Amino acid sequence: MRIYAPLGAFSVADRAPAIQERILALARKGASEGIGTRPIPSERASSVVAGPLLIMTVTELDAEAAGVPREELAAEYAAKIQQTIETYRARHTWATLVRAVFRTVVAWAVFALLAWTQWKAGRILRASLEQRFRRRAMESGIGGVNRLLLERGRPLLMATIRAMGALTVLFGFSFVLSYTFGLYPQTANISTTLWDYIASVFHAVARALWGYLPSGGFVLVAICAAHYALRVLRFLADAIGRGDLSIRGMHPEMAEPTYQLARLLVLLVALVVVFPYLPGGNSDAFKGISLFVGVLLSLGSSSAVGNVLAGLVLTYMRPYHSGDRVKIADTVGDVVEKSLLVTRVRTIKNVEVVIPNSAILSSQIHNYSALARSQGLILNTTVTIGYDSPWRTVHDLLTNAALATDGISHDPAPFVLETSLNDYNVTYELNAYTGRANEIQNIYSRLHEAIQDGFDRAGVEIMSPAYHALRDGNATTIPTAGRAAGQP
Repeated sequence: MRIYAPLGAFSVADRAPAIQERILALARKGASEGIGTRPIPSERASSVVAGPLLIMTVTELDAEAAGVPREELAAEYAAKIQQTIETYRARHTWATLVRAVFRTVVAWAVFALLAWTQWKAGRILRASLEQRFRRRAMESGIGGVNRLLLERGRPLLMATIRAMGALTVLFGFSFVLSYTFGLYPQTANISTTLWDYIASVFHAVARALWGYLPSGGFVLVAICAAHYALRVLRFLADAIGRGDLSIRGMHPEMAEPTYQLARLLVLLVALVVVFPYLPGGNSDAFKGISLFVGVLLSLGSSSAVGNVLAGLVLTYMRPYHSGDRVKIADTVGDVVEKSLLVTRVRTIKNVEVVIPNSAILSSQIHNYSALARSQGLILNTTVTIGYDSPWRTVHDLLTNAALATDGISHDPAPFVLETSLNDYNVTYELNAYTGRANEIQNIYSRLHEAIQDGFDRAGVEIMSPAYHALRDGNATTIPTAGRAAGQP
């Protein structure tokens, strides 16, 4: 019932609890008087009474506020009070208490049985999923991203199942607790409050989900569009990488990094588009966290960003490829890995050197393999020979030594340059082509061996280092096996 107007010096806030106490007193008293109404013409009011006891007074102001005639409002109040008293007395009997206790035992027994059943079912489900994950992981050919998903997805799925089971048990516990409180008059108010709280929580969640449906639909459309855009880009990148699709200025090795850049751009555009429609995306707290994370990234990743930008520049400059023999600063070796951050080079001594891309971009890069594949790399070495040896003989000896060396190309043919006329000897430079840039050190070693053998057989001295000696009676520097007959 609702109290609308004050009565004399009593306000509405004073009248309501007083009427409530009178009704409770009548219900506890157990009297058999019926609830009726009695007009009070002198005060233009009607009273609701139980025999000689006045319960409440209905005034014209109450009737006007309720929008019904005064006598009708008084009769309605009397009927409600009568029903409330009868319900109160019926619920406060020993039989009602016994029934409430029985229902309490049954409710908690059913809850315990259902919770135990759910626990057993959860264990069986988790065991079955664990077995399937284990069997799937043991299958051949599972690796990379698939293995990572299996390893990381299993605990996540198990935790989700446990969380859902715990939430279900918690909801059931709350429902049974509220139902138990509602069985007893003394705790009925607690039951109503608890149930109203649970209902309000779920109602708020449902209302939030319903209200988010338009924005959520837009987010789903944007995600689907980004997904299919990435699939198209992946298809084009694979076609270019295989050589099935040719685009001017786009080399096959540039397809993958270009796809990664385009993929990042598509994801950033999708994030910018859907950001205002995300839950809490327009809140000040979310904006503050985003700004804080952006400042941290800008302050802490300057060198990383510099390496990434340098890696992108190197990707499109194409100064080297994986497997090329290069010299970067003081490091000589084969490129084993290129990434956006660093380049890994394995030296000829089998040492792996990690070089930041920003350092590579600011230094000279010598690529020995770039032209070796098509035109050949020129290897050169110098020897100094005395003036007493004919230069044509020396040219032939150097050229023949080069042609006899494994790894030296016969076409183009080796050639010799006389780079200087020194005081005691002539400097000859042998130039020879090779297409095996990754074996430079081994080819040089074999070439030097061939030069020594050829000159020894021909009886020509190599004046490196220069010898200061009188030729009268001094032994030659040619090894004994290569000396001519009668030569000391």
